[in-house]
Amino acid sequence: MKKTTILFDLDGTLIDSTEAILLCFYDSFEYFNFPKPPEDKIKSLIGHPLDFMYLHLGVEKNRVWDFVEVYKGYYRKRSKSMTKFLPNAAIAIEEASKFARLAIVTTKTGKYSKMLLDHMGVMRRFDVLIGREDVTHPKPHPQPILKALHLMNIIADKNVWMVGDTCMDMISAKDAGINAVGVLCGYGDRNELKRCSNFLQNDALSAIKLINLLNKKLKLSDNNIKLCDK
Repeated sequence: MKKTTILFDLDGTLIDSTEAILLCFYDSFEYFNFPKPPEDKIKSLIGHPLDFMYLHLGVEKNRVWDFVEVYKGYYRKRSKSMTKFLPNAAIAIEEASKFARLAIVTTKTGKYSKMLLDHMGVMRRFDVLIGREDVTHPKPHPQPILKALHLMNIIADKNVWMVGDTCMDMISAKDAGINAVGVLCGYGDRNELKRCSNFLQNDALSAIKLINLLNKKLKLSDNNIKLCDK
């Protein structure tokens, strides 16, 4: 039985759909004849829920969900052809599945995320996928992580890890009572990640290797304690 559980963020941690995201934002702004914000501004908000992103890109609160629906329509058509694994991400999933139960915790729409991961051939590796529509409070709130663990019948403890590319992932993990590894392959600012992460790695694969190593050390430590108790 696998005693370790690993929860992955999606965009910037396992996949790169930046091109699709930017095009869908631009098309939604054009659809409503709304001024297009700079590319860097959009990129800086990736990882947040779409409604949050539009609100912080200048869309009035009462119009945000109209923009979100148009965005989703475009994204549904583009996501499969314009999304790719980040370097080493596919290998990371395979390696992690050898010693851990896996789940996805993302602010993307869960329905389309499942379709995308099915298309990429890896959805079968994950027990659970929690998307934006599955929770009331998205990351950095702990609710998405706690819901994933609840569905997996797992208690938050030292054997549960979150792997993500932003401080939202790190804060969510901390408040949920689990460990976390930040990765530098995504959208998070390096200096911010250094401040909010206890562990920092280049990508998902190096994060998985670190988790496996730390778990082995923890197991040896626990065994030593048991031997001393006898």
